[in-house]
Amino acid sequence: MTFRPAKKEDATSLAEFVNYAGHGMPLYLWGKLAKAGEDPWSIGRARAAREEGAFSYRNTTVIECDGECAGCLIGYAIPERPEPIPLDMPRMFVPLQELENLAPSTWYINVVGVHPRFRNRGLGAKLLALADETARSQHLPATSLIVADSNRDARRLYHRYGMRERAARKAVTEDWDTDTENWILMVKELSS
Repeated sequence: MTFRPAKKEDATSLAEFVNYAGHGMPLYLWGKLAKAGEDPWSIGRARAAREEGAFSYRNTTVIECDGECAGCLIGYAIPERPEPIPLDMPRMFVPLQELENLAPSTWYINVVGVHPRFRNRGLGAKLLALADETARSQHLPATSLIVADSNRDARRLYHRYGMRERAARKAVTEDWDTDTENWILMVKELSS
């Protein structure tokens, strides 16, 4: 297993990892952004290949296993004073942004995703350890993430890894087919 910075050429894999981690919500959203006849996956690949934005290959570390792109970690520092939520933010994102804003001065784990073929090998834990390392290198006291209440496996992993639930918000699901009722903010305080 090796870590490496993501490259633009990883966009297809990154879109898949983001969709795995988001339990289909990203593909649902990309479908809403797609024009008539446009493949929603092409939207996801384009977003992964862009130079800026939270979901960009530039914010991503890939973990390779057996020479293949097996998973990724996407994250960034949340400022000490997060920006107010824009009035025009889509309703679906508001509870997520509210939770993110409750974790100032943390290194936010936007995505920790592993291809199903590579699960149960400890890759998720290795990616979480890398998130802690990154936070420490940026002199941040904690890592944070948001998880769906319906994602029991991920929640168990995060609890085992020392993350604790800090807050929750009701999910706005529109017509996205999901069992998710609430988004949960989890935070891990890091020792010096």
